[in-house]
Amino acid sequence: MFGEELRKAREKAGLTQEQLAFRAGVHRTYISLLERDLKSPTLNMLFRLCKALAIPAGKLVARIEKRMNENRGND
Repeated sequence: MFGEELRKAREKAGLTQEQLAFRAGVHRTYISLLERDLKSPTLNMLFRLCKALAIPAGKLVARIEKRMNENRGND
């Protein structure tokens, strides 16, 4: 779920994976791993990504929480 929301936020910001990675100070492959939910970010990395995307971390977390709650209703 995090990965899809990260990808949506990145695309809304008009950034490529490479551009986001540069802004956040990580390798592009790390962004790819996050977007495919193969890795989870640390709290520090979450803040770095959100700063690079120019969105509040709470906003991104709220989107993820909303999706999790929606998915629980489908179980």
